[in-house]
Amino acid sequence: MAKEKKRKQPPTDAAPPPGDEREGRSERKGKKARKEKAEAILPSQIKNKDKRREVHAKLKREKKAQKRALARERGQPPERQVPRTIENTREPDETVCRPDDQELFAGNDADEFNAVLKQHITPKILITTCRFNSGRGPAFIDELMQVIPNSHYIKRGTYELKKDFTSLIVVHTNRREPDALLIIGLPDGPTAHFKLSKLVLRKDIKNHGNPTSHKPELVLNNFTTRLGHRVGRMMQSLFPQDPNFRGRRVVTFHNQRDYIFFRHHRYIFETKEKKVASKDKKAKTSESKTESEKQVICRLQECGPRFVLKLLTLQHGTFDTKSGEYEWVHKPDMDTSRRRFFL
Repeated sequence: MAKEKKRKQPPTDAAPPPGDEREGRSERKGKKARKEKAEAILPSQIKNKDKRREVHAKLKREKKAQKRALARERGQPPERQVPRTIENTREPDETVCRPDDQELFAGNDADEFNAVLKQHITPKILITTCRFNSGRGPAFIDELMQVIPNSHYIKRGTYELKKDFTSLIVVHTNRREPDALLIIGLPDGPTAHFKLSKLVLRKDIKNHGNPTSHKPELVLNNFTTRLGHRVGRMMQSLFPQDPNFRGRRVVTFHNQRDYIFFRHHRYIFETKEKKVASKDKKAKTSESKTESEKQVICRLQECGPRFVLKLLTLQHGTFDTKSGEYEWVHKPDMDTSRRRFFL
């Protein structure tokens, strides 16, 4: 019987051939490259919604961890970045008022509102309407008379106007809805024509308050340009310059992106006790671990009405559509840029 030749088996601890070692190394490099490529994919490139959400959350956690580690290395928290908004990235405007503008102060002393704002004359306002006033127009006028002290309503007619009025407000109604406001300074102007929108009367405001007869405080916010300064002084001339602080009434004209938001509030200051964690480490009970601290808080209650104004024209002198000279007119081609403001 022939002896079978035994096949020689390579030892188990023998080194692989050089070709196999190179193949293994290239395979590991390929896996690493694929892994890096998968990590470099942006969430927006992933079509699966759940996977995209998971990758986005992971990247967000890693970014926050890097920020915390960087803050620990610095030994101090990083500076808080200011978010970019349309307001703080507005186009540069040469007419923005400066605190040291002497020409602006000289213009204030010579304009039509100087006598009222320096309390030489008490403001007296006449409120009237267009020829056909109906719908929410009468209710809006009633609430407007409660907002503006020393205001009087006279029905539209053909009689002569008394000379003791300092301003005239005309409420225009279209399809039984107030849609425009005309404010005329008497006797020398100027005349401002506003578009009125988003009117909400007092009865439609939830948890509204009823205003008192005290003279209100006035807040004019964000009127930064020469035109805005002039419009703000016109609004200011409608109200007395000696508010009664006991009434705790405040009227606000807030300009944002050339839209003037009107609000009317009452406010009250209250003292409340707030529980704060005690600094005493020896305290054992839960009551001794907390301390009461008094804080003064302010609460607001809206009285209404609420509306938005948009300036359309500003005219020299009293209202004259035929031969009047306009200081400023809003045109459609002015709205080509979202970052261009005029007030």
